[in-house]
Amino acid sequence: MEQQHRTRTPRPDVPSQAGRGETSTVYRVSGARPARPVAPLVLALRKMPGPRLTGLGGGLFAMVAMLAAGGLDWLLFGGSAVAYGLLFLPVSVATAMWVRPADLVTAPISVPIAFAVGAVPISDGAGDGLGGSLMGVLTTLALHAGWLYAGTLVAAVIMVVRRVRVISERRRER
Repeated sequence: MEQQHRTRTPRPDVPSQAGRGETSTVYRVSGARPARPVAPLVLALRKMPGPRLTGLGGGLFAMVAMLAAGGLDWLLFGGSAVAYGLLFLPVSVATAMWVRPADLVTAPISVPIAFAVGAVPISDGAGDGLGGSLMGVLTTLALHAGWLYAGTLVAAVIMVVRRVRVISERRRER
């Protein structure tokens, strides 16, 4: 360790402390810690864009993305629930990651709503009209609740982890 001595310079507004022989000692640690290697996946995730959406913006993003996913699933796969569910999981992750810290609690709320909105194209209507379409969406939600729960759980876990990090950073700053 290096030791550096420094004396105070007298200021006109502070009474002089001459005669006491006070000095300040500053210690510096010369050895810095070596950096830990970072995994390539972590580096790739750090390079991803990090938009900060409001709660409403996150919900709108999820709804538009799931409506597009439902339409794409209907066109390509004929309304496959597995394909729709697999498309729902990354939308849940993106919504939970991109919502701003002040609106974190909205992610697990808006994701199931987006699942229901996106289920409209893939649901088989029980009949003509609004009632048949509504029954088809409710049936789709009931039969494929596993995907709905999985995506909501993913969004909730990400939200909790992000919230814990925000709280710990605030405590560290104090």
